[in-house]
Amino acid sequence: MPRRNTINLVTGGAGFLGSHLIDKLMGSGEEVICLDNFFTGRKHNIKQWITHPNFELIRHDVTEPINLEVDRIWHLACPASPIHYQHNPIKTSKTSFLGTCNMLGLAKRVKAQFLLASTSEVYGDPEIHPQHESYRGSVNNIGVRACYDEGKRIAETLCFDYKRMHNVDIRIMRIFNTYGPRMLFDDGRVVSNLIVQALNGQELTVFGDGKQTRSFCYVDDLINGMLKLMNSKVIGPVNIGNDNEFTIIDLANLIIQKIDPSLKIVFKELPMDDPLQRKPVIDIAKKELGWEPKINLNNGLDKTINYFKKIILSK
Repeated sequence: MPRRNTINLVTGGAGFLGSHLIDKLMGSGEEVICLDNFFTGRKHNIKQWITHPNFELIRHDVTEPINLEVDRIWHLACPASPIHYQHNPIKTSKTSFLGTCNMLGLAKRVKAQFLLASTSEVYGDPEIHPQHESYRGSVNNIGVRACYDEGKRIAETLCFDYKRMHNVDIRIMRIFNTYGPRMLFDDGRVVSNLIVQALNGQELTVFGDGKQTRSFCYVDDLINGMLKLMNSKVIGPVNIGNDNEFTIIDLANLIIQKIDPSLKIVFKELPMDDPLQRKPVIDIAKKELGWEPKINLNNGLDKTINYFKKIILSK
């Protein structure tokens, strides 16, 4: 009897990260069910697979249960940029809690492997630097970012409780700042914000004094790390991100140099609870997964700028 393909369920599959993951899975000849409510996902991101016999698209909100027969669940569904997750913070909290609970219940029923796309935001505005997986974080649980930060923290809790109570085969990855093609034009994240402003000939907005830091991972590197984690025996949590740290002002200046050196920077007030430092320790990913990022910020920005140029020209 011929061996059937692995059936993958990707929640949030029409989004930025989900669509890149689907490209990899489809390219490997696997079967994919894409689940998305299209709040931040876009059909355009997955249009190349719509008619493929190994691909199925279901419009569905993960806060509602669903019964499917699958082998692997890649749980990515949740708005990830502050503009989107603060648009309806109650819905964001429900997506992380109810959505993860529903997907873990499905994994339990069909005995599927389960990967949670968690986030570096579980560390909050960190009191230690850089951040390693054993750090428990410094999150303002009543702040404007808590719907996402605390939502992902309870999602991780649920994963480990399902592991302990029902032996669900879980993986948890903590994703640090990721960028690349298919980021939304208006999603409010710093890389897309600055690139779009520069391409439109506008002043570049930097919040605070610009000395806060981030570590930017190109999307292809991130997805490779995600695949390696799911294919390993590692439970996690595991930091997946680039461990090269940049200030926001340095990022803005690099984008200006690439697009238009005459552009200026304007400074605005730092949003509430915006982390001042963010850099992953990726020793576990290197040792246990054999993973580390390959694409540096200079090359990754070139690819991302080219993507946004095409988007602007098509408008």
